[in-house]
Amino acid sequence: MNLSQINWKHLIISILICQFIGLLGSVFTTPAITTWYATLVKPNFVPPNWVFGAVWTLLYLLMGIALYLVWEKGFEKKEVREAIAVFGIQLFLNLLWSVLFFGLQSPLYGLIEIVILWVVILANIILFYRISRPAGLLLVPYLFWTSFAAVLNYSIWILN
Repeated sequence: MNLSQINWKHLIISILICQFIGLLGSVFTTPAITTWYATLVKPNFVPPNWVFGAVWTLLYLLMGIALYLVWEKGFEKKEVREAIAVFGIQLFLNLLWSVLFFGLQSPLYGLIEIVILWVVILANIILFYRISRPAGLLLVPYLFWTSFAAVLNYSIWILN
């Protein structure tokens, strides 16, 4: 695909939707970082706080590109609409984790929810991959990071 084939409007919309969800999540996350989260006992493998923002910004960018690649296969197709619906569910669950873990200050609710999120991300990867291999592959780092986040969430729950 060369640059003249890119539907820039769809690409920008796709990326902005994902980045907006990240921004909404930060509304719940940011105030808790220096207050509640700072008081928690954390495992020794927890990265510095700045890493999370950088990683999530990149992951939301990859999600947006993946969404665009699937959208461009034709929204009139049933499999595209279904895959995008699952994408929307995982994006909502992604936001919900921030609400539960940071907003409600509940590592237990966050842990339960992140397991569900992980399953939906895996389903999303499979659905996207069937439509666009690059789109499916672009979500793999998101699954890896969510796996790490789940282990971290579990450790925080156990330690606190």
